[in-house]
Amino acid sequence: MPELGLTKTEMGQIFSSFLCGYAIFQVPAGRLGDANGPRITLAVAALLWGVTSVLTGVLPKTFVAGTTAVLISLVAVRFVLGASEAATFPVGSRAIRNWTPPSERAFANAFMMAGSASAAAASAPLVSWLMLRFGWRPAFYITSLFAFAIAAVWYLVVRDHPRDHRWVNQKELQWINPDRASPRAKHASLFHVLRDRDILFLSLSYTCEGYVLFIFVFWLYIYLVEVKGFSMLNGGLVASLPWLAALACAPIGGFVCDRLSETRGRFAGARTVIIIGYGLSGALLFAAATLHGRVAVIAALCVSVAALYFAEPAFWATAVHLSKENAGAVSGLMNTAGIVGGIVSTSLTPVIVKHFGWLPALGSGAAVALLCACLWIVIGRRSPMQSLAQNSRSENLS
Repeated sequence: MPELGLTKTEMGQIFSSFLCGYAIFQVPAGRLGDANGPRITLAVAALLWGVTSVLTGVLPKTFVAGTTAVLISLVAVRFVLGASEAATFPVGSRAIRNWTPPSERAFANAFMMAGSASAAAASAPLVSWLMLRFGWRPAFYITSLFAFAIAAVWYLVVRDHPRDHRWVNQKELQWINPDRASPRAKHASLFHVLRDRDILFLSLSYTCEGYVLFIFVFWLYIYLVEVKGFSMLNGGLVASLPWLAALACAPIGGFVCDRLSETRGRFAGARTVIIIGYGLSGALLFAAATLHGRVAVIAALCVSVAALYFAEPAFWATAVHLSKENAGAVSGLMNTAGIVGGIVSTSLTPVIVKHFGWLPALGSGAAVALLCACLWIVIGRRSPMQSLAQNSRSENLS
């Protein structure tokens, strides 16, 4: 960023500080959500998002002078932003566990994924326009308003459990889960959680998810502008199209996962959705790297991202199913694995592009997507004795 005197390497350090904060605080944030409830945890997290977004625009060259001081201040602020945003998915998953019956959890998680996709779709053109119209600092101030609004909604409107909300009647409460475990149910230790083979394989598969997803999050826009020749503004608009496709497909994937889970079992339902989604996504990502026409490339990328989000709710529904009263912690563990995959992807992609080109770079994402699909062949396949012991704990408490 020329205005601040920062090199691309230093900008990379700032981006990495966000990912470090986001990764490190996944499990602690999930634990906080399990212990203190989603309402206060997510309200405080959203408040911190807003404050750190404002500070990102205010501090450089206003309260902090000198390239080194600016770099340190932005690294610190973006680390705190990453730490606060770490609560989003694990604690959101905990809220879904509290508020939905097992038969609807993949569909409920799909709306959380759809929210993420809609934000990704809106952010590229919105931030590009704000920066061109007002400058980069006001872009941070304006977008921070969304975070403050979310904090207010979580604190003023939401409650941790349906039984505590005055808008929920007894019939609805009975439908959500008639056999809900006691709110005083004991939370398992992290060591106990890590002993579960399926949780470990689930986390490993989500490492693959992070690798593939972060290629789209961090490199899609650059690929479209630098390789396919789109302008900065048009590149932002075109880059939003795959996320709009993802927004449409996430609820479909959640619905399909729930219906299959009801008839074939929770693991079998999730397995089918993820193998289809990641097999299709990997194939089309590789196709996008080999195609030359702009329309064909955009179409392949749209369906590739949409297939990822078609499968996404199945991961989170499985995490909730496996975790019982530890939904926040297990979801945080899984998402940490995804972020690790994303960090590897973010760091490795430019190296592959520099030495081998974009085809091997995008091809690596296709290969990892297929690896994810293969891992799901073994997840949830227990021996008869293990299955009997698992079922004896009563699936209604999941």
